[in-house]
Amino acid sequence: METAIWTLLTIFILMVAVNVLFLIIQKKQGEKDFSRISLRLKTWWGMFAIFCLATLFNPVISMLSLMMLCFFSLKEYFSMMKTRKADRRIFLWAYLSIPIQFWWIYIGWYGMFIVFIPVYVFLLLPLPRLLGKGTLGFLRSVSSTQWGLMLMVFGLSHLAYYQVATPVYGGNLVLFLVVLTQVSDIVQYVVSIYLGKRKVVPTANPVITWEGFLAAVICTTVVSYILYPVLTPLDQTFGILSGLIIAISGFIGSLTISVLKRDLLIGDQEKFTSLKESYLNRVDSLAYTSPIFFHIIRYYFDFM
Repeated sequence: METAIWTLLTIFILMVAVNVLFLIIQKKQGEKDFSRISLRLKTWWGMFAIFCLATLFNPVISMLSLMMLCFFSLKEYFSMMKTRKADRRIFLWAYLSIPIQFWWIYIGWYGMFIVFIPVYVFLLLPLPRLLGKGTLGFLRSVSSTQWGLMLMVFGLSHLAYYQVATPVYGGNLVLFLVVLTQVSDIVQYVVSIYLGKRKVVPTANPVITWEGFLAAVICTTVVSYILYPVLTPLDQTFGILSGLIIAISGFIGSLTISVLKRDLLIGDQEKFTSLKESYLNRVDSLAYTSPIFFHIIRYYFDFM
């Protein structure tokens, strides 16, 4: 716990320094548009507050804060979908799956936690849509909802299971994962904006470049090498590999959710613009890095 506090304090000081530096640059170069960076800084503070609750307090408070994160992420995801009246019931069932998923985490039932959404919810989710007697758009409605549940509930809920799987190291592992994911996102974004030239997938995400991706992999691996002896019980080899795994999986998560957003918001440019700096953009990488990192550690290390 003491190492987590010091790490969070260091992050807090760095964020304050970045904010002060941003205000100075904004004042000196007032003619430039810094609105995108300003919004990102605000959402980073919100994420920092959520993960302070998830890391520093007892598991119940941690689960409640992460459950709220899942709820708001899913809510933003649903706000992008073109819905009909018949879809309301399926959305209600999707929201009800969140507390049930976190109940399995609370009682430590790993087997049900890992199959509840991918198997049971997947098989039963069409029922409310069928009962609504609507066939138009059935496949798009059910499949889009299931995608949202897998990413925003199943993926992110792994963050809560770390403390159940390993009470001794769980909080520090969550902090380690979140810090590396955010470092990867920040470096990837900044390098892509200011130095990037070769777009990875321009039609999916016009920002991400190969230069940004490579810089993120290198920086995340270096930060992982520095932090793993402080926050984790991992060995040196996996301490280095963690940076690579998190950077690559976060990159795939960002691209995947970018494609989802563009598909769901075709023809609605106004809503697409308003959601550019939503919290969904801050957790897209975590929806991938959290389960991938969790299951790799659980497979190779006994402390999980």
